[in-house]
Amino acid sequence: MKLTKYTHACVRLEKDGKVLVIDPGTFSESKEALEGAHAVLITHEHADHIDQPVVLEALQANPALVLYAPGGVANTLQEAVGESAGGDVSGRIHSVDPGSALDVAGFGVRTFGGQHALIHAQIPVVHNIGYLVDENVFHPGDSFVVPDGIAVKTLLVPTHAPWSKVGEVVDFVISVRAPKAYPVHDALLNDLGRGLVEGHVTRIGARYGTEYRSLKSRESVEV
Repeated sequence: MKLTKYTHACVRLEKDGKVLVIDPGTFSESKEALEGAHAVLITHEHADHIDQPVVLEALQANPALVLYAPGGVANTLQEAVGESAGGDVSGRIHSVDPGSALDVAGFGVRTFGGQHALIHAQIPVVHNIGYLVDENVFHPGDSFVVPDGIAVKTLLVPTHAPWSKVGEVVDFVISVRAPKAYPVHDALLNDLGRGLVEGHVTRIGARYGTEYRSLKSRESVEV
């Protein structure tokens, strides 16, 4: 399976002629990531994880595209579609809960978590779904939820966020202990900050069997 990272939280997965995109948000090259996609997964409602106009445009332009998201996100998209876009688009927007197992455009998807990490007591907590694709790639969205009973092969690590600190990032990598790890949620870091965080993750993660590799936007790896 080919994994391509886009800026911030968006990744594109390709296998056997099928394409699945996770979190095409406003910080990412979302239109490019969604080209020719068969499915899109949204972890939560924040704009850096879903660029709503771009996603709706993709759904309307591509009749093969299906979308899965937490209920609130799915409902918002359904309302935005409205009657003018017709039932075809609406019928391809699906809500998903934690603890589900789905076949999504030929990809096996399992869902975990349910809650966004706490930013501040006065900022409401929203729903967040972590997605495990083909028992391989795990995208946690905005959380450090560890999939239970699963040996993750490829971990996508939120390296920087308003809701985290470096020690929590490192502990997440240690807890999951995936053989391979790559960054997501890193658009707010400059090169100095990225080097600092990734240095800790690389060094300490290696002690627990995780090989961390940094990826630039549009860079691809086989996983």
